[in-house]
Amino acid sequence: MGDVLAGFHAVWEFESDSVLIRYERGIRTPRLFQTLGARRIPLTALEDVTLAAGRRGTVVLRAEPRPGADPLMDAADGQLKEGCDPYRLVLPAERETLAEYYADELRPRLTESGPADRHLVAPPAAPLQFKAYDGKASFDGSAVRFRWSWTGASSAKWKAGDRSYPVADLGGVEWRSPELFEGHLRLLPREPDATAVRPPQPDQDPAAVVFGLGYGPVHESLPFAAAVLAAVRSASPPTPVTVPAPRRDPADIADRIRHLGELHQAGLVTDEEFSVKKAQLLAEL
Repeated sequence: MGDVLAGFHAVWEFESDSVLIRYERGIRTPRLFQTLGARRIPLTALEDVTLAAGRRGTVVLRAEPRPGADPLMDAADGQLKEGCDPYRLVLPAERETLAEYYADELRPRLTESGPADRHLVAPPAAPLQFKAYDGKASFDGSAVRFRWSWTGASSAKWKAGDRSYPVADLGGVEWRSPELFEGHLRLLPREPDATAVRPPQPDQDPAAVVFGLGYGPVHESLPFAAAVLAAVRSASPPTPVTVPAPRRDPADIADRIRHLGELHQAGLVTDEEFSVKKAQLLAEL
């Protein structure tokens, strides 16, 4: 096709076998987009393209990635807010006819569907690092390293010492968005401990770093998680890893709800976010 479609925060360039998405830089552009810079999405990684009405006089063109085709979306696991979805192109409503034309031109070229057997979209390039609440995480392409912070790390992590995890020993990653109260990045072993009833809480687990407001933001921790996940999948076929949902201590739940209430009173968490997160915490009792 060789055509270009410009929207808010991004430009899509349609090529014969891919869509090149270039994200703009600027104070209004989501920081995740600025970090990603540009991404080439092979048409084999997409299964559909949709056009729908957006907010405030806009329309939204969205490419639908195949499950398993993009390490970034695999790591995000549905946790990205709509405004940070890298597959959405928001345009003024007056450009709806043009957007519909490109959607109609693109659909016949999407011949693949269903889960992909490997990552088709290139991951963020190593080396990568970010500062979590309880330590610093770094990835050089072959191993993940956690260096604990003396101000934030738990005694369990201090006793374990700084850690290094070769990609060959990993089976996957678990990323939880820090945008609502708390988040973490946990490295999953290739061979889970069959005797473990449940994994330890992230703040007690030497294979995890925890983050929240001001630490490990999405634009830093998610590309990091995606790069590690891609390296793990490239090393060998994916190994299913089951992580039982942990049952928290009631006192811990009460402390977290109290902290959440303080964030709510300070205006850092909306009414809706407060209600949703409180319900999630209560469900873990």
